Amino acid sequence: MQQKLFNKLPPTRIKSANVKLPEMAIGYFLAPMCAMLANSIFGAYLSRYYSDVLGWTKFGAFAALLPIVSVVFVVAGNLMIGRWIDNTRSTAGKARPYLLLSIPLLAAAILLMFMAPTNGSNFIQMVFIAITYNLYYAIAYPCYYTAHSSMVSLSTRNANQRGLLATLSNAGMVAAAGVGASIVVPILLQPLMFVTDAATGTIDIAASYGNWRIISIIMALVTAAGVFLEYLYTRERITEETADLNIQAAAIPTSKHIEVCTKEPYWWMVIIFILVFQAGQLVKNTSMSYYVRWMFDSVLSSANPESASGALMSTLGLIGGLPSAIGMVIAWPLASKLGKKRAIVLGLAFSVIGGLVSFINVHNFGIVCVGVILKAIGIIPAQYVMLAVLSDVLDHLEAKHGFRSDGFSMSIYGAIMVGLLGLAIGIVNGVLSASGYDATLSRQPASAERMIIFVYLMMDMIAFALSIIAMWRMDVEKYAKADHDAIIERQKAAVLAEGDEWIEPEVRAKMEQEKADREAEAARIADLKKMCSEKGLNFEEEEKKYQEKQAKRKNSLIGKLLG
Repeated sequence: MQQKLFNKLPPTRIKSANVKLPEMAIGYFLAPMCAMLANSIFGAYLSRYYSDVLGWTKFGAFAALLPIVSVVFVVAGNLMIGRWIDNTRSTAGKARPYLLLSIPLLAAAILLMFMAPTNGSNFIQMVFIAITYNLYYAIAYPCYYTAHSSMVSLSTRNANQRGLLATLSNAGMVAAAGVGASIVVPILLQPLMFVTDAATGTIDIAASYGNWRIISIIMALVTAAGVFLEYLYTRERITEETADLNIQAAAIPTSKHIEVCTKEPYWWMVIIFILVFQAGQLVKNTSMSYYVRWMFDSVLSSANPESASGALMSTLGLIGGLPSAIGMVIAWPLASKLGKKRAIVLGLAFSVIGGLVSFINVHNFGIVCVGVILKAIGIIPAQYVMLAVLSDVLDHLEAKHGFRSDGFSMSIYGAIMVGLLGLAIGIVNGVLSASGYDATLSRQPASAERMIIFVYLMMDMIAFALSIIAMWRMDVEKYAKADHDAIIERQKAAVLAEGDEWIEPEVRAKMEQEKADREAEAARIADLKKMCSEKGLNFEEEEKKYQEKQAKRKNSLIGKLLG
């Protein structure tokens, strides 16, 4: 029933056998950026919404325990979606159908998270927060993120194209977090998220709560649009290989996926790296708004500290995000030159050393910015190349065992990414509550300041050092050619065993591309003829103009780069 339903889903807009501009720009950059904007805002502000607007620090241990305990449900949700993906076969692919399924789930969860009752018993409010938090992080977001994370490894076997897509996919995430949550939102929305009462200088709870409800509607709409675009402008070429070859892929039990993955050292290296690296990043991102709000004298002495901290947070986000923006261009060439592992390790070593600059004066905005910039430069390879490394590992597993474990592996990847955000919120809330943090004070006590410094400036540096250790023996790249050959030989044997004709993958791709080009050209000519007929234009003249424009485009710099 599920497969029949998925087979009726709208087809992809991507028809090319090779990765081209629309797929790169929309499917792997713009769409994920929009889809992840709300989650990035949650990473930066949800903890403060809970503590400063809903006042959940009054619940005691609940503030720290909810995100941590919820990790159990987050992991279960990701594993469930991963199992479904591994056992799905449809014309829409194995992961893409779950992008569509996530749209109503995400929209509903985002809206409900900001409808917690503000009146009544604390118990009712705690229950509502717990349910809506898990609806988003344990059900809705895993449905999207596990499918999204699978797209790079399922997109193509071309290493260069896949590396480019991995770079763009991570760039979309970085743009959502950097441009959206760290630059635009602090300037435009932070004064609305945390409205300052002019008389008391403290947060106006009622006004802030009302504004969050309006903002949640915008976030839900942007998220839904982004996920739908990602569905339309992506394609699973690797999934299509066995479908085109009429190879019947048997359902692999989850226990088998667990067995082959957990026995592979390279798989563990990647998973441990992701776990440690992302933990440091998410704790830093979660604590950033606290640091900017309470650690700089210019904010503390301001008449409107929320506006002042919003402006500084935007500036810090812009400065820290510039290396990431540049990194989108240089990450893959750098990894190609040095090798993926070496580029990541050298970059992280640079981040550890560069991050020490911030400790020269933790209250000086300029000095802190320098340290943040240096750390951001060093993590460029890790940010953009790691998904490509994971894809290499999945290819290696397929070559050794004859089946892919994208769903299971990406469910673990998604569980780490989502679960760690909950842990980050729990860690930050826990250490701040224990250190005497109080949002109603005009200045935080020294014990709270020390904890803010630790979670924002120190945690990610510790994570970088541990990540270097995790990647030290990662050399899966040396098996790339042998793995590719083994996969092709297995496919060839399966086709010949069925009595079918074997066609080399390069020839199949060329034939598919030529067919797509012929169909696109026929459709273009038909549209042009229809337009000429409706507007009384001469078809031959209009066709000549089009061909002249095409010739100029091909001879331009952009045309030469795109082929």
